Amino acid sequence: QVQLVESGGGLVQAGDSLRLSCAASGRTFSSYTMAWFRQAPGKEREFVAHISWSGDSTYYADSVKGRFTISRDNAKNTVYLQMNSLKPEDTAVYYCTARRPNVGTTRAGSYDYWGQGTQVTVSS
Repeated sequence: QVQLVESGGGLVQAGDSLRLSCAASGRTFSSYTMAWFRQAPGKEREFVAHISWSGDSTYYADSVKGRFTISRDNAKNTVYLQMNSLKPEDTAVYYCTARRPNVGTTRAGSYDYWGQGTQVTVSS
């Protein structure tokens, strides 16, 4: 069982940066693939990025590639999402999620544990 708590969201202007954090409970954090998804009002939840157990493999949605960076610190049981050059279309609730297999996927239904989400609002 893994419990996930996101933090770091807020209201920023276009072009600004934010870093989201996701703190995980449990002693087996390093054995979970971690990912970030987001959901804007009236839209389906969409994949943002995932990272492997050790952090040596990452994958991004085309919409954030080159602007967002996912990373993890297994000693701190925390995964991060550094978001640069934010755009109004990045406005959404951002969710941290975890799955046991060491294979990332862009399908939300393949993840087992979810945080409560943190709001990111980017004004133009």
